[in-house]
Amino acid sequence: MNTPSRVEPFPTPQPGYPSATDAPRKPKKLGWLVSAPVLALALAAPAWNGATAAADIAQPEIAAPVSTLVVEFSPAKRDITSSQRNAIRSAQQYLAYTAFSRSGLIHQLEYEEFSTADAKFAVDSLNVDWNEQAAKCAKQYLEYTSFSRSGLIDQLVYDGFTRAQAEHGANASY
Repeated sequence: MNTPSRVEPFPTPQPGYPSATDAPRKPKKLGWLVSAPVLALALAAPAWNGATAAADIAQPEIAAPVSTLVVEFSPAKRDITSSQRNAIRSAQQYLAYTAFSRSGLIHQLEYEEFSTADAKFAVDSLNVDWNEQAAKCAKQYLEYTSFSRSGLIDQLVYDGFTRAQAEHGANASY
């Protein structure tokens, strides 16, 4: 099993290639303001770069490292496209380092230029406890800033959780 090599975050620009400042940029998403510190911690943790995690992600029928992520395919869905398989991997990777609502994860996959159909297929192929995701998201918010209970619920609803999921998340972490 090969271990993924570590890539420097800002490689030296090569002659003849445009620099990062010349490259066109995608619009920024508000969710990254909150999840950027979590992403930095996840990328810095040596355990995330192990071969076991890569092997779990490489085969969609095997449970991902997070216990709430189990890919379940019906016999009719066994023949999936490579785009759907890649969308599943991306969804698993996102959920492995931060919490998302169902609609938030679909939007994130669409932002990564997966089609809406592939994004929905990927998210619906995972067995995710959205109440648990709301609780994790609430906890992440409270680690970085202060919220009233009702303000936290409103933020979670804004992030795409249902009112019931948001209330569960606030109750679990407040």
